[in-house]
Amino acid sequence: MILNKDTAEKTADLLLQINAIKLQPQNPFLWASGWKSPIYCDNRVILSYPPIRNYVREHIAQQIETLYGKPDVIAAVATGAIGIGMLVADYLNLPFVYVRPEAKGHGRQNQIEGKLDANQSVVVVEDLISTGKSSLNAVKALNEAQVKVKGMIAIFTYGFQIAQDNFKKENIALHTLSDYDHLLGQAEKANYISNKELDTIKSWRENPAEWSNT
Repeated sequence: MILNKDTAEKTADLLLQINAIKLQPQNPFLWASGWKSPIYCDNRVILSYPPIRNYVREHIAQQIETLYGKPDVIAAVATGAIGIGMLVADYLNLPFVYVRPEAKGHGRQNQIEGKLDANQSVVVVEDLISTGKSSLNAVKALNEAQVKVKGMIAIFTYGFQIAQDNFKKENIALHTLSDYDHLLGQAEKANYISNKELDTIKSWRENPAEWSNT
């Protein structure tokens, strides 16, 4: 869910400016899932641009306070969200932890890195939502640690129906700074893509797995 339209448009514009989001409908990217995609999002690029990372940090922090007040801890999903999650925690002067995809096979065998106590309230920071599987895997680990997950805030979502269904099933509130629809709107305004390319990118999101076979 988008909380602020102006923030969604500004965030999309900034991501396009620094090529954190690339649109290549004529030369699709290959995702790890095997899907071919006309769009690729790497929000870690944000960390290389201080004014933009500060913008993202502050707006995530503001949305956290607006939606939930101050939680006890900020948790980030490894590895993509560690950098921005730590910046958000620092801005809010809160403790920070991050959640691995699975527990380490050596040492202390932690899945959650950092100090976290049962019954603490936690907001999860994520960089990107596709299907939501890895994000919700982190929530599962936090639930197993017996903390109170208040919700999740991400920088960007593709807006897949499967992600919406997954978050609804797990009863986890998801908000994002920007999303696919605002991205396409900004790309069209800036003449970043042609009308034909816009139609291609819109059709991809409707059925990305099927689109990959065309």
